[in-house]
Amino acid sequence: MLRINEISVRLGAGEEEIKNSAAKTVGVSASDISFFEIYRESIDSRHKNDIRMIYSVNIEGCFDEERIAASFTKNKAFVCERYAYVPPENRRNSPFRPIIAGFGPAGMFAALILSEAGLRPIVLERGSDVDMRTSEVERFWRTGILNTDSNVQFGEGGAGTFSDGKLTTGIKDERCRFVLETFVRFGAPKQILWSSHPHIGTDKLKPLVKRMREEIIRLGGEVRFRSRLIDIYSSNGYLQGVSYTDENGSVVDIETDTLLLCIGHSARDTFEMLRKNGLKMEKKAFSMGVRIEHPQEMINRALYGKFWNDKRLGAANYKLSNHPPHGRGGYTFCMCPGGTVVCASSEEGGVVVNGMSEFARDGINANSAILVGVEPENVEGDGPLAGIELQRKIERSAFVLCGSSYSALSQRVGDFLGNVPSKSFGSVKPTVTTGAVPGDIRQVLPPFITSEIALAITAFNKSLPGFSLPDAVLTAPESRSSSPVRIVRDEFRQSSVKGIYPCGEGAGYAGGIVSAAVDGIKSAEQVLKDEIDDC
Repeated sequence: MLRINEISVRLGAGEEEIKNSAAKTVGVSASDISFFEIYRESIDSRHKNDIRMIYSVNIEGCFDEERIAASFTKNKAFVCERYAYVPPENRRNSPFRPIIAGFGPAGMFAALILSEAGLRPIVLERGSDVDMRTSEVERFWRTGILNTDSNVQFGEGGAGTFSDGKLTTGIKDERCRFVLETFVRFGAPKQILWSSHPHIGTDKLKPLVKRMREEIIRLGGEVRFRSRLIDIYSSNGYLQGVSYTDENGSVVDIETDTLLLCIGHSARDTFEMLRKNGLKMEKKAFSMGVRIEHPQEMINRALYGKFWNDKRLGAANYKLSNHPPHGRGGYTFCMCPGGTVVCASSEEGGVVVNGMSEFARDGINANSAILVGVEPENVEGDGPLAGIELQRKIERSAFVLCGSSYSALSQRVGDFLGNVPSKSFGSVKPTVTTGAVPGDIRQVLPPFITSEIALAITAFNKSLPGFSLPDAVLTAPESRSSSPVRIVRDEFRQSSVKGIYPCGEGAGYAGGIVSAAVDGIKSAEQVLKDEIDDC
């Protein structure tokens, strides 16, 4: 198969035009192409009066692929194989069923791989199934009644279920393709396979995760909702079993020698339990900051010019970073075009915000996190859970400042840059689901974070005019973008207690839906290989 990159065509070009352009690029006839597929699609909006679509394609046909590839630079055209994921041979001989704690991306994909291998895993998910979870989250946003076990952070599908469903990732692993193909298999839009900014949207993620669960059960696995891991048992450094509370509040013991920890970055009580049981863990760098909201139309106009309202382009997306010579810098994260800001609390008495959008991305505002890195040395305390305590302190402060409610603290950008509290909002209305209280976010976030956010906003305005719009709204705190803890694992992906496999975002080894899913897959593969094999 021949892959051809950097094929530039007009906005709105159909597949036949893209195919003809690819054929012309490598000097073959389009009629000689027997197989054609779009591998990657992106938008070139550098010239606002002539927006172009850029494609990478795969072709096969009656031509010498090697000879053609040799006449181009490596990144323009090259020979490659069609990708097909093949799991390792199942060499596990344990009589015990593997246990998976958590049913977010890492847990879902680990459960799918182990179920397909016939190992009948048991998944313990502290939250509810996606339908009941949605009702519980919507009730919290409406009434302020929080279920601390089933919320935006916990429940079927993990924290990503109430997000933009963004599938971009910085990791280079062929399993990423398998993750996307699996999502399509269970109902995701097919364009995630080739989009340069793939996303599913919270509305399409919900039925998708349900179908994945149904397949896991069909293959012999179990998913036990409202079942929270509360203890582990080990002897001589090896796992012997686990305990959990079931949906009735009863304590249930399971004998097992294998536990995949896919607990997510907000399972603070579980981290504490694991620490007490001797699992080695350490502080790690993480990020905190705010959500910023602009009119989506303004972002579209800034990035697409006269094409700002062209439905073929959809809502414009951005990704920005600032690296000052003498500072830690700031960056945008998890940008949600046409989305809303949501309250994502999981503990009583604390406020957390995040972004969410549906597949259509048709809301009036765009929102994105502006984050600043927090290094271990920035966190007081030597214990591995010190970063959690910093997060908790900030979240509780926000709760108190907002009248001991789950409303979020918000501030106009103009007021923030002028270092004065906001008393009201202007043309940009905050969308936060539990309501917004105007004020001063410097009362919540530490100075080393707010100073970098101010520098970043000013710098971003140079590359995206209007970013520092005075009426744009900042909402705080975005404190759960990543885990402040890493559960240490060895070359066999096992913790200091053998038989326990920490994986995904919560364990400190991933940073998004796709990377967490890949990490879960790799841990499941290691369970199949058994520990005598190399990773």
